[in-house]
Amino acid sequence: MAVPSWLERLRAAGKTALVQDGKRKIHYLFEDGKEMAEEYDIKTGQLISRKWREKNTLGGTGKWQVEVGEPTSPLLGALESELITESSSNPIFMRKDTLSSFQWRIRNLPYPKEVYSVSVEEEQRCCVIRTTNKKYYKKFSIPDLDRYHLPLDAAALSFTHANNTLIITYQKPKEILAAEEQLQKELKKIKAANSGDGDCKTQ
Repeated sequence: MAVPSWLERLRAAGKTALVQDGKRKIHYLFEDGKEMAEEYDIKTGQLISRKWREKNTLGGTGKWQVEVGEPTSPLLGALESELITESSSNPIFMRKDTLSSFQWRIRNLPYPKEVYSVSVEEEQRCCVIRTTNKKYYKKFSIPDLDRYHLPLDAAALSFTHANNTLIITYQKPKEILAAEEQLQKELKKIKAANSGDGDCKTQ
């Protein structure tokens, strides 16, 4: 069965935990050198952010790529940030999950709800956002489904629009809900450092 394979990778990864600002921060180091960092709300167990980083071609450390949570500006703190800034009116695409669903928000989309269509492309394993006025088009994948080798289900997909934001929801399949529940139990067993304790404790 394919479902445990991703869980097994998570179990096998080196993990450190830190509790800070009401969040449990988990850092994973995989055998292939990839790193993943997650933040969970301590009270609810809700995933707040997930980022990935891997070695670049020269063996140095690459930049963090945000999968879930607020996108970070690649130019933040760099001199170029004063010279090149994105227009604040451009659509901003980000993922922000709930306990029961994967959720994406695209800010700065002022068009009414009937302009949008969101569909599943099963062969390409992605979701597609289209607008009848041809003003916005985006394809995006659901890495969690890929990692668990699960099919995309059009019936799990829905969307709404409010305050210039398109909100797309995909109900998590039962296999992922069960795996996340198992993972949460294991993460709670890791001895977490508090923010004032210096080094994180490693499992």
